Amino acid sequence: MTRIYKISFICISILLSFSVLAQNQQVILISIDGLRPDFYLDHDWPAPILQHMAKNGTHAEVVKGIFPSVTYPSHTTIISGMPPSEHGIYYNTPFEPNGATGKWYWEYESINVPTLFSLSKDAGLTSAAISWPVTVGAPIDYNIPEVWSLIEGEDRFTPMRKNATPKGFVEEIETYSTGKINVSNFGNEGYFAREQKFASAASYIFEKYNPDLLAVHLLSADHFQHTDGREGYMPKRAVSAVDAAIGQILETVERLGKLETTTFIITGDHGFVDIHSVMAPNVLLKQNGLISEDDKSWTAKFHTSGAAAFLHLQNPDDKESVKKVKQLLEALPANHQKLFRIVEKQELNKIGADPNAMLAIAPNEGLNMTSKTTGELIRKGTGGTHGFFPEHKNIYTGFIAFGSKAEEKTVLKEMYLTDIAPVIAEILGLNLENIEGILYPGIVKK
Repeated sequence: MTRIYKISFICISILLSFSVLAQNQQVILISIDGLRPDFYLDHDWPAPILQHMAKNGTHAEVVKGIFPSVTYPSHTTIISGMPPSEHGIYYNTPFEPNGATGKWYWEYESINVPTLFSLSKDAGLTSAAISWPVTVGAPIDYNIPEVWSLIEGEDRFTPMRKNATPKGFVEEIETYSTGKINVSNFGNEGYFAREQKFASAASYIFEKYNPDLLAVHLLSADHFQHTDGREGYMPKRAVSAVDAAIGQILETVERLGKLETTTFIITGDHGFVDIHSVMAPNVLLKQNGLISEDDKSWTAKFHTSGAAAFLHLQNPDDKESVKKVKQLLEALPANHQKLFRIVEKQELNKIGADPNAMLAIAPNEGLNMTSKTTGELIRKGTGGTHGFFPEHKNIYTGFIAFGSKAEEKTVLKEMYLTDIAPVIAEILGLNLENIEGILYPGIVKK
């Protein structure tokens, strides 16, 4: 009888092993807005979960981004493997010829290429997302999109509630997970509380709906690097809050016994640069008649996106205005010219930036851009920002793969933001074709 029991036990163990192998793989994609590699490479940062994942999984020392290195284009690159010129999300806010209204690229229909979300839908997989940029109307089964109201007097979160899927999903999350969402715990003053609520919501969604792909966008590290710069108490406190949120999600996966079939992909959209000055190139254009005194008419205008400015024309064939703008920039005093370089149309096309821009201004580290048309050309700046050309080392972001399909104790010297989507597609068995990104051997276990 003992022998029979032993044989039975062995058979059950083998069956359980095959059962684990047969289970669908799941991916939890977490973007840390403003992620810098030193958060997990430098133990002075309070991020034990990130540092554990990096040490025991796969991590990159450098991830080179896109131009401009800002949130919405970068997040769309993460889920598509393509640069802005192809996916169509060129900036955080679209260029509006008649003046900025405050709207952002919120609608998924603005994306021109397949994404991990659409491919998951086509493959019959289930997806979920929390505050992922450009997801209003996205093919996501359980979605709380990042969108807010511009209507004076309207609750800031009305559009988020309205555009969540399925209908009433935010209210469900509030009831069973986060408690009531309001301006104080979810708005511009509630960044640390928001990270906790994101983690709670993600844990609830993972446990109840078991999505194949869950994408979560964490925000506080970006916010406090904008206000305080790269270093200091508040950025470190933000990194601690982000790390705790990731730890809460990891604990849920572990509690459910699903780490053997779940892979965490942790990445970011951009790094950060400390700012001492701000340039307003539209002031130069206005002084020289390319923008009218009342700002209502214009021939050429810069659309700024963080620390970058992109030249747009009223008439796309107006080569003379492009020539004039270049002459104006090149005629600035030498102590102004040394602060930036002109990125020509050919280089913009090569790096995959907005194809509608005629040229761009890419500043050196320390100089931010503003679209204002009045005041000094160069003025004082504080805090930190991003948007820089991806050649700057402080603008690099990071990558960690940890869990089921991630190779262990593997280090990549560098990779590109376009290379994130192929990793996730490989794990989930999605057919992501004809993209700029590549799958590096050695990241995903076979």
